[in-house]
Amino acid sequence: MLSLRGRPSQKSRTLVVISCVLSTFGLILGTPFILNILAPDDLNWGQLSNVSQTYGALSVLFSAAALAGVAASLWYQARQTQLAQEAARRDAHRELIILALGDPSLLACWEPPQTPMTATRRKQILFTNLIVTNWESDFRLGNLGEAALRDMFDGHFQGEIAREHWVTGGPGWRVSAELSADPMRRKFVEIADERYARAVADGSPVAAAEYFETAP
Repeated sequence: MLSLRGRPSQKSRTLVVISCVLSTFGLILGTPFILNILAPDDLNWGQLSNVSQTYGALSVLFSAAALAGVAASLWYQARQTQLAQEAARRDAHRELIILALGDPSLLACWEPPQTPMTATRRKQILFTNLIVTNWESDFRLGNLGEAALRDMFDGHFQGEIAREHWVTGGPGWRVSAELSADPMRRKFVEIADERYARAVADGSPVAAAEYFETAP
């Protein structure tokens, strides 16, 4: 058993706190009288008052700056909380897609594709959507700049499945971006549309069947 010897009682600690509070109030109330006793006879109290008013004005500015700092901190915390909640929702959504990719019978639990396609192509489209979603998260968090994102989309849209994904899924991304209050999400979709249009203008995509050589 731990020894309790040497520990002040709750009553003693309470008395200490009360004494400190009363001493502080007494010091504050007695400060004018103390200053009057210690101040020299030729002290210009009017000038001292003007100086104190100047410091009072400065204190208002410092208080305003501190309030602005608190407001900025609260906004940043709210922003981080929102991003964390969105990340949690995306993680849950990604887990559901991964389950469907592992079990083709679960693909029918999602909405039907807008255009007829095989189950294999549907899995490829869903996996491509995971890739683009990951890029969007990095872009919104500031881990991926606009120049790097454009370069990534340039390579991405050279592929047949990437273009098919944006044809079928692009409208949903645009609606989500328009409904979002986050300008970074709208910018992401804008860049994706821009690079997709450029890729289409450059020519036909590389067919998925031509990605890899046949093993000898």
